[in-house]
Amino acid sequence: MNERLIELTDINPSELFGTRNSNIEILKKYYPKLKIVARGNKLKVYGEPEILDVFEINVERLVKHLKRYNKLDENSIERIIVSDGNEQKSSSKNVENVLVHGVGGKLIKSQSPNQQRMVDAMEKNDMLFAVGPAGTGKTYTAVALAVKALKEKEVRRIILTRPAVESGEKLGFLPGDMKEKLDPYMQPLYDALRDMIPSERLDSYLEKGVIQIAPLAFMRGRTLDNAFVIFDEGQNTTHGQMKMFLTRMGKNAKFIITGDPGQIDLPSRQVSGLKEALLALKDIGGIAMVHLNEKDVVRHRLVTHIIKAFKSIESE
Repeated sequence: MNERLIELTDINPSELFGTRNSNIEILKKYYPKLKIVARGNKLKVYGEPEILDVFEINVERLVKHLKRYNKLDENSIERIIVSDGNEQKSSSKNVENVLVHGVGGKLIKSQSPNQQRMVDAMEKNDMLFAVGPAGTGKTYTAVALAVKALKEKEVRRIILTRPAVESGEKLGFLPGDMKEKLDPYMQPLYDALRDMIPSERLDSYLEKGVIQIAPLAFMRGRTLDNAFVIFDEGQNTTHGQMKMFLTRMGKNAKFIITGDPGQIDLPSRQVSGLKEALLALKDIGGIAMVHLNEKDVVRHRLVTHIIKAFKSIESE
């Protein structure tokens, strides 16, 4: 009897094995001639070489399915094992417009016409400005696009940044190291990532630098190659900060800059770098601009009315 050792990487083995090894028990029913032992992040399998080869190929398919959809149930296992490799093609037809399969199989897709315009724009351009009021899903959609690009190996890393506290980024008075100082201001980005990537895998990505979260000041001097970069809250940057960030763009990079020109926290005499960029770059090929509005709000229905009410006051 031959032995085959299959090591599982980049996934949480318990997600593949199932609760109390329930998925392993399903596999045993399909492969009664194999002895399958799950330990740690490894599968030890004993049997004839021909059956072992088929089993290993199907385990690879199960792992790919789990990475893509963040979910593995009995129906999925059966479909993959009997599909002869056609499972991905057939399932992709049923998930049109889905950007990412989130945690627990949650379908992440655009929720409004302008969010869909963001998706379409990133297919044709390397840089996108997505501007609009709070609650319109611009940051969430940007994160979904970044996670999608990472999963599909279009980029090697995701970099998330934003100005912290104020345009001068004076974080010294806050307790803790830089990550602890910055984390509260990056919470919307963390929340989106946790919706889309299982916690253990997300922690691994953060530890390995596959996903990097850093204050805007830390972008200076860097060249961002093979990366999907999201610059959140861009309205709170100065001219110099915006220029510095935009010129960090390296080879095979995608940039999304989000912001709300109606919520600028800069000193009253300071012009927003985002507003300047929207004017200066509007005619450059490869740079897209999508303007979201109250019709794109995906939060509580009252948020739409609040935005309209403030808009009417500000226009007076």
